[in-house]
Amino acid sequence: MDPVTEDRAPEPLTEYAHRITRKVRAFDQRHPLLWDLHFTGFWVTAALIDYGGGGWRHNAHNLDVPGWLLFTLSLGLSAPLLRRRTHPGAVLVTMVPFAVVNAWTGAALQAALLQLAVIYHIALRRTLRDLWWATALMLTPVLVTTARYGDEGSWEQQIGSQLMSITVAALIGITVRTRRNYTEALEDRARRLETERDQQAQIATAAERARIAREMHDIIGHNLSVITGLADGGRYAAAKSPERAGQALEAIATTSRQALTELRRLLDVLREEEKNQAELTPQPGLTDLDQLLDGVRSAGLPVRITTHGTPTLPPGRQLTVYRVIQEALTNTLKHAGPGATAEIDLSYEEKAAVTVDITDTGNGRRTDDRPRDGRGLPGMRERTALYDGTLEAGPRPHSEQGWRVRLHLPEETPQ
Repeated sequence: MDPVTEDRAPEPLTEYAHRITRKVRAFDQRHPLLWDLHFTGFWVTAALIDYGGGGWRHNAHNLDVPGWLLFTLSLGLSAPLLRRRTHPGAVLVTMVPFAVVNAWTGAALQAALLQLAVIYHIALRRTLRDLWWATALMLTPVLVTTARYGDEGSWEQQIGSQLMSITVAALIGITVRTRRNYTEALEDRARRLETERDQQAQIATAAERARIAREMHDIIGHNLSVITGLADGGRYAAAKSPERAGQALEAIATTSRQALTELRRLLDVLREEEKNQAELTPQPGLTDLDQLLDGVRSAGLPVRITTHGTPTLPPGRQLTVYRVIQEALTNTLKHAGPGATAEIDLSYEEKAAVTVDITDTGNGRRTDDRPRDGRGLPGMRERTALYDGTLEAGPRPHSEQGWRVRLHLPEETPQ
């Protein structure tokens, strides 16, 4: 298909017609009775004008029909249209006796054609079986007219003409019904896909939080093991070397505070109690950055790292910094394109605060802000939120082509 044709905007007249149609439908949904009153009033007025103005005489088989009967037939063939949408079957049953009298007397009022509007609504809202008996009812006045006033050879012509009119009205109703059902199916599918997308996002978030919780579990387990060892050593040193026992107690206090901090963050992450035992796998830290960068370089991405300050981060923060750098470099490998380079600016500040800038020189076209598997930037933001930090990710200015990820973890507040 020609791209120009495929991306062509709708014609102004078509767009205008669609806009008007949507407004009319919206008005009809809000005020169905008001719309029905206008519709019925229009056709009642038209039927009375046909009677009062004498227009019915041009098609009548009998010009001596009493005026009161003509007036009654005009109302009987038009006024029931008010309930055509809610009770089309009952409306048709109400109109058919008037149509039979209209045919028997020879008045041949044009208002009898309004039964086609009821046929349309039966095809639109009722079953095929209802449509068959409605067709039979509408053919009854034609049979009466043909039997009473029909000329030789007009039998098939009149019935055929009426059948053609009924078929056209029914086909229009079926077409509108099919289109409406198709639109409702598309809307239902869109709602289900939206619900499924939200569910997948929630599942991905829960999985990411569970993974973070398992990693923090290892850190807490390590801290508790250290506390246990220090306590055992302090107990043995208390009798012989009170000074060393005091140092052990001080180390226990420091380590326990760190463990308590991590435990509180862990409780914020976990929403449900994990049933399976977490894997006791050592988690990476800042000392593993060199190995990570070597792997990225061997994959073909030149990386340069600049470090400011002295790293004094607890294990949980080290893990967050490591994972953010890992995710950013992975996204660069996936999306930056050939010939790209990356640069990491790592600044350590006081009280375990840290700022990391990861930039690359790729084409800057990314889709990892909403990845299909729920990882990438959402996982990085989950980790950052544990420490009340900020994470910014997006394309660099046009003058500096590429992508930029900036992580900032503020000073750690004593617990």
